[in-house]
Amino acid sequence: MLPRGSSSMPPPPNPAAYFPPPRVTLPSGLEILRTYSGAVIFLEILFGTIVWILVASTRVPLPLLQGWVMFVAVTAWFLSIVFLCVFLFGYANRIAVNWNQTDFLFHGATFVFYFGAFLLQAATTSLHHFPCKFNSTTQEKILADHEYNISIAASV
Repeated sequence: MLPRGSSSMPPPPNPAAYFPPPRVTLPSGLEILRTYSGAVIFLEILFGTIVWILVASTRVPLPLLQGWVMFVAVTAWFLSIVFLCVFLFGYANRIAVNWNQTDFLFHGATFVFYFGAFLLQAATTSLHHFPCKFNSTTQEKILADHEYNISIAASV
C-alpha cells in the first residue's frame, strides 16, 4: 500500500533532456558553397536573375500573370541572397533555429513559387498564336516571334 499523498505514477520527464537545441550542420563562411544547399542557393540566384531579365525584356500581354512571375523572380532572388548571406557571414551560428529544417522549407517554398511562376509564364507563352484584337482586320499576334522565343526561355 502506498502512503497517503503519493502517486503510483513517476514524475513527468524533463522536456529539455529529450529535445536538445538545434545544431547547425550546414557550414558557415565560404564552405557553404561546397554543399548541395549552397549550390542550390547559387543556382536560384543565377536562374532568378535570368528569369528576371528575360521577363522584363518582353512586351507584357497579360500584366497580371507576368506581374506574378516578376514578383516571384525578384522576391526569390532577394531572399536567396539574404539566405546565402546568413551562412556566408556566420549569422547561422548566432541564431537558434533548426537550420536544416529552415533550409528544407526555404527550398521547398521556393520550388513551389517558381513552379507556379513557370506555369503562368508557360500559359502566357502558349497564347502566342492568338491575335491581339479579335475584331480587327489586322492579324497582329500577342507576342512577336522574338518575344515568343524570349518567353520560352523565361519559361524554361
